Amino acid sequence: MKVYFDTCSLHRPLDNKEQLRIALEAEAVLGILAMCEVGIMNLVSSEVLLLEAERNQQPQKRAYVSSILEQARIVITVNDAIEQRAKVLEKRGFKAFDALHIASAESGHVDYFCTCDDRVLKKTRRWTDLFVKIVSPLELANEVLT
Repeated sequence: MKVYFDTCSLHRPLDNKEQLRIALEAEAVLGILAMCEVGIMNLVSSEVLLLEAERNQQPQKRAYVSSILEQARIVITVNDAIEQRAKVLEKRGFKAFDALHIASAESGHVDYFCTCDDRVLKKTRRWTDLFVKIVSPLELANEVLT
């Protein structure tokens, strides 16, 4: 089973955990990453994730995400098909990086695209022609643990 985390979900374990939702999502992300480490799931990265991680102005978050992405067994290279798909997704209201993440995950035949971004989750619920299941960390944890 292949999983692709977007940048905000990879940052979640470093977020302030005063809110219950954030604390639960952080634990879910850590649990899923632990499953990737032992080979139960396969962590997938992309050039888009690597670029976004490098651009982070917070050194702690940049180093943390980079260390996670080094463990990815698959790194998706952006190509013309991914760029074209991302343009379609942008026309549907997705931001450029979100569109590239989703298009990359689709190209890599990923089973789950995990995000903490409520706007992305809401937008993806409207489209039935996405080629990856887009879930929150809590939804993903529920699916892989049941």
